[in-house]
Amino acid sequence: MLAAVVLVAGAVSILTPDEPPIPIPDGVPPVPGTPVPEIDVDAPGRSAAQLRDWAQPQAETLGIPVVALEAYGHAAAVLARSRPDCGLAWTTLAGIGSVESGHGRHGGASADENGTVAPPIRGVPLDGGPGLAEIRDTDGGRLDGDPVLDRAMGPLQFIPETWTRWATDANGDGVADPDNIDDAALTAGLYLCERGGDLTTAEGWTAALIAYNHSADYMALVRDRAAAYGVGVRP
Repeated sequence: MLAAVVLVAGAVSILTPDEPPIPIPDGVPPVPGTPVPEIDVDAPGRSAAQLRDWAQPQAETLGIPVVALEAYGHAAAVLARSRPDCGLAWTTLAGIGSVESGHGRHGGASADENGTVAPPIRGVPLDGGPGLAEIRDTDGGRLDGDPVLDRAMGPLQFIPETWTRWATDANGDGVADPDNIDDAALTAGLYLCERGGDLTTAEGWTAALIAYNHSADYMALVRDRAAAYGVGVRP
């Protein structure tokens, strides 16, 4: 189990009365959205910032903070080079980020220009209650602040054990931080590619999302939001 609990409730697209509705495509995988321009993913520092001119014009329309959208696009760009067999689109990461934490805004949090989300977002204790797995502490509270039970962490809601195995530094600061949306987005992408294989297929995409959170309702919600982003609509 990766994402332990959905933090943000569902939403419905609303258009002004004189605007024709934009059809949201059905099926999986969701449409890939605006193509991510080629960037130098090996550049020093936060290479995701190279996507500012791509992210800024669509961020307000989509309801995604610019820094978060850069993080999703950057993760897709890195994986397009390192895992070209995977085909993960930024829209899937955006769908997950929306459901898990409102793109790092749950509880009044926000991401700074380096991608770090504060205050840190933590899920409820995983005590086996309704809708929750029971996961006893695996990190001595070092990552999630709870020495008794594990909690999901950060804008992509990793549990400590999964983060420890897959953690990746994506913003060039030398630290893999679950509270950094660049690091979390790329780590999530790596996990999805490993679990799903070819995410351009319905089978691969479905397998990846079920591995991320073993819930058909969760997968459908991520799909709906990712599909909306894919056609330029705020879900």
